[in-house]
Amino acid sequence: MPLKKLLLESPKLKSKEIFKAIEIAIPSTAIEAAILKTKVKEKRHRGLPSQLVVCLIIAMSLWSKDSMRDVLKNLIDCLNEVGLKTGKYWKIPCKAAISQARQRLGAGVMTQLFHQLVKPMATVETVGAFLKGLRIIAIDGTCLDIPDSDENARVFGRPGSRLGTRAAFPKARLVILLEAGTHLIFDALICPYKIGERVRALRLLRSVTQEMLLMWDRGLHSYAMVEATVSKGCDYLGRIPSNVKFTNEIQQKDGSYLSLIYPPGKFRKKGFPPIKIRVVEYKVENLEKPEAETRYRLITSLLDPKKFPAKLLACEYHQRWEVENTIDELKLHLLERKTHIRSQRPKELVQEIYGLLDLLQNYFYVIVEVWLFGTAKFNS
Repeated sequence: MPLKKLLLESPKLKSKEIFKAIEIAIPSTAIEAAILKTKVKEKRHRGLPSQLVVCLIIAMSLWSKDSMRDVLKNLIDCLNEVGLKTGKYWKIPCKAAISQARQRLGAGVMTQLFHQLVKPMATVETVGAFLKGLRIIAIDGTCLDIPDSDENARVFGRPGSRLGTRAAFPKARLVILLEAGTHLIFDALICPYKIGERVRALRLLRSVTQEMLLMWDRGLHSYAMVEATVSKGCDYLGRIPSNVKFTNEIQQKDGSYLSLIYPPGKFRKKGFPPIKIRVVEYKVENLEKPEAETRYRLITSLLDPKKFPAKLLACEYHQRWEVENTIDELKLHLLERKTHIRSQRPKELVQEIYGLLDLLQNYFYVIVEVWLFGTAKFNS
C-alpha cells in the first residue's frame, strides 16, 4: 500500500479522529478504560497520546516488515482526507520519540486490554467448538525469537548450545489457552525461556470454568495439572507419556478402563488424595508405513462410557491440534519475518506480543480490508 507524506501544521489529533477506523474492531472506550485502569494517561498534551500509541503497538504486527515510522504513517493514513478537509497536517514523530512514548506507556495497558476484550466466543453453531455441551479448549506453549539485545538476553535468556557457542537469539516463552472452534486465544502468559511450560500452564488454569473440556499434550501431563483442573470444575482430556503406567481397576465395555492417578511426594505430604481417572488407549495406523503406527493413551475426567464412548474421545482429541495450527499462524504466516518480535527492551517486547495477540483475534481483519481497498470506501 503506498504511503502518503504528511507535513506539520498542527500536531493535535482528537480521540475521535484517532479511533475513526480502529474502533470498528476495538472500541475506543475499551482502550481508554485500560489506560485509566493502569494510570498511564498523560497529564499534558503530547504529539503521541497514549491512545494512539496503543493502536500503534497493535498495528506494528500488521506491517511487520515496515519501520515504526512507516507503521505510524499507515495507521494515520485513513485520517488523510480529514486533514485535507480541515487544512491541518501531522508530522510523523522521529524514531526516538516513538520509543519514548512506548516506554511511557509501559506493558500493563496491553495486558489489561487483552484480558478486557478477549473471551471465548463460540456458539452452538460453531463447528468443532463443543462436545456434548462442553466447550473444547486447548493449552500449549511455544518459543518466540526476540532481538539479540543485552536487556532481552538478561531478562528472557537463551536456549542451551554447545560448549564455546551461543544461541543466535534470546527466546521468550509464550503459553496460551485457546478456544478450539474459533482459534481464539483467550488467555496467555509470557515468561523467560528457562521457565517451563508446565509451570505457566498451571497459572493459565485461572481462566478455565465449568462446562469446558481442556485438552493438553503429553508434555503437560502431571498430577498437579489434573488436580488443578478438577478443582476448577473443568473436565479434561490429556495425552500421557509412554513411561507413565496406570493399573486397570475397572474395565469398561468400550475398551477404556478406570484407574487412579496418585499424588507425588510433595502433594502426598500435604494430604492430596488419589484422583479417579479414565484411560483410553488406541492406535493411529499409517497406511503407507504400517510399522510406523502411533499409540495414544489419554486420561480424562469424563468417566461415563455411555455418554462419552472411548471412540468418540479418541476422534475428538484431534481438536487439540487447533492450538498448534494457531501457533503456526502466529509465528509463520502472520509475521513473515525471521525474528518474530522487533522490540529491543523487555517491557516493549511484552507490549508487542500482547498487541500481536490482539491482532490475531480477528479484530483487525475488517480494518485490513478497508485499508487494502482504500479509505474512500470506509469514509463514504
